[in-house]
Amino acid sequence: MITAVIFDFDGTLAHLTIDFSLMKRRVAALAEAFLGRAPEENGAPVLEWLDELAAQVEECEGRDMALEFHSRARLVINATELDAARQGGLFDFTRPLLDDLAARGVGLGVITRNSTAAVRTVFPDIARYCGAFVAREDARAVKPDPEHVFQALEILQRPAPQALVVGDHGMDIVAGKAAGCFTAGVLSGNMQAPALESFHPDYLEQDAAVLVRLLAGQGMLPRAAQG
Repeated sequence: MITAVIFDFDGTLAHLTIDFSLMKRRVAALAEAFLGRAPEENGAPVLEWLDELAAQVEECEGRDMALEFHSRARLVINATELDAARQGGLFDFTRPLLDDLAARGVGLGVITRNSTAAVRTVFPDIARYCGAFVAREDARAVKPDPEHVFQALEILQRPAPQALVVGDHGMDIVAGKAAGCFTAGVLSGNMQAPALESFHPDYLEQDAAVLVRLLAGQGMLPRAAQG
């Protein structure tokens, strides 16, 4: 029986609108100003790449300049996320889905590498629907580190073996598996089925609404309270 569901946000509960290529280009342009050369793109996610670039700046220019670069790059990332959030929106099924799960007594959480400001721009009443909301700024470590999942479960006071982590990206599956949870991939983001299947989620469905209907039909979710 699943007693808690931890959702990713972008691409899972909301339209995925962040242009990560643009974000990386903006970070690269800033890094070039500090390094005096264009940085090499290594395929790492932008937050991890930012830390690598800051280390390069520190090696070349010292710690103070590295801290300055890191601070400015974070502002670039935040601004890009907010621009995207203003163009985004929740999926039509999101609020009804969360209401249904809450009526079943399921603990609900959202973990995201996105910023609090960007998420609240899209979902200003998230606290009404989710007992745990752990954005990048509040995370002890961001996914794919399982600590991100554990932090949400601590807030919800639910055990990992009875929790399901749902997301549209492989790092959601990696984090959920490492935390000892059930995992589900959804195809409502940018990752295609073969790529998401390669992470071996326990479930793979078109979106979170289809997933919850399947789980309810299988008896994996508690029944909604009557009356």
